[in-house]
Amino acid sequence: MRPEPDCRLCRLCENRTNIVLPSGNLSSQVVFVGEAPGENEDLSGKPFVGKSGKILNAIMEEEGIDRSAVMITNTVKCRPPNNRDPTKEEMGACRPFLDREMSGRKVIVGLGKSACRDLLGYEGKMADIVNTEMSINVLGKDVLFIPTYHPAACIYSRESRDALRTTMRILRDGYLE
Repeated sequence: MRPEPDCRLCRLCENRTNIVLPSGNLSSQVVFVGEAPGENEDLSGKPFVGKSGKILNAIMEEEGIDRSAVMITNTVKCRPPNNRDPTKEEMGACRPFLDREMSGRKVIVGLGKSACRDLLGYEGKMADIVNTEMSINVLGKDVLFIPTYHPAACIYSRESRDALRTTMRILRDGYLE
């Protein structure tokens, strides 16, 4: 299930250039879920192609994971104005699409606080839950969920970068074939 090309389920449609759909291996058992598309993603129609995408790609490569081995998506499919956090209503409008993307997978990786808030309902500090294996319910089935830092957090924080590397090792050693 994908949004219609002229989707108008929320107000994010008013300023978008493109709906940003998942990329990578669409049948992978591992799904990375970020917050929302940024400017580069809106222009290209692909998730994580800007600065955060370059960081994500570099860390994945350092840990021996090919980006094409996983599916990458966002909680919302259109860029929020000025890169603000998506609202609960906006995330709710896209949630049926996200649920279908996550359905039947082995592990979901939440990239950043907003994705973790949407998928877990978690409002606390990321440091308290990063790389803790837990579960979320996706269309009536429990799926392993691993929260981690958004690649943008790695720009200024070595701890965030190290934690994201640890996430990649967990995936590489236990969930990717």
